[in-house]
Amino acid sequence: MTTTTPTAAASAGPAVLADTRTMLGRGVRRLIRYPSLTIMLVGIPVVFLLLFVYVLGGTLGAGLVPGGGRADYLAYVVPGFLLLTVASSGQGTAIGVAMDMTEGIIARFRTMAIHQPSVLTGHAFGAVIQNGAALLVVLGVALALGYRPDAGPLGWLGAIGLLLLVVLAVTWLSMALGLGAKSVETASNAPMVLMLLPFLGSGFVPTESMPTVLRWFAEYQPFTPIMETLRAFLTGTTPGGLDAASALGWCVLVIAVGYLRSRRLYTRSR
Repeated sequence: MTTTTPTAAASAGPAVLADTRTMLGRGVRRLIRYPSLTIMLVGIPVVFLLLFVYVLGGTLGAGLVPGGGRADYLAYVVPGFLLLTVASSGQGTAIGVAMDMTEGIIARFRTMAIHQPSVLTGHAFGAVIQNGAALLVVLGVALALGYRPDAGPLGWLGAIGLLLLVVLAVTWLSMALGLGAKSVETASNAPMVLMLLPFLGSGFVPTESMPTVLRWFAEYQPFTPIMETLRAFLTGTTPGGLDAASALGWCVLVIAVGYLRSRRLYTRSR
């Protein structure tokens, strides 16, 4: 029977934090050393934002608000593009994890006296930093185009908290997809379905304008209540109780499933 001494238990916590910090530093250095992937992941939402606002914004804005225009449409679609940014970044997370699994670095880590889950948490925190930078860029472009949110301090706090939960949910799900992929190429394609969900929800047009079957899917898929809650926070209104509860529930569920699945895949591959 193995017992844990008080000294060992007391030193375990700092060791875990140190290992996680080391893995986070490794992830940040990778982002700095290879910025092309981050630029591509940020570039996709920015290009789509410019296209939707300047090509479609006039017509769709008039459909949203009588006499409306591009400014009205821009105010409507920003939450959708923020979610699209997070979904795009999930591809980078899956690729990074798959590269570690296929290039042998994970085997090296397993021979070292480190807290093994810190490899995954380091990836997760690195993804949060990458997503934060990407979201700031997209929001900055939206502000430059004339977006003016009406959120107060509590609204911004709610929006930031919700985005953090979404980032963690997409990150852990993407890590599970990357760990389960047979190759880096497969990992790069697996999270792409997440990029479709903002389009197949209320991100760019109200669900009421969709055909019946598509409207049913759009109303019940995870991103729609998240986008509606985020839109309410940014416009300074109170989120609907059902939307807010659904958004929180989906985020917590996906985080739990993604985390447990990632831990299982990482352990099983040892």
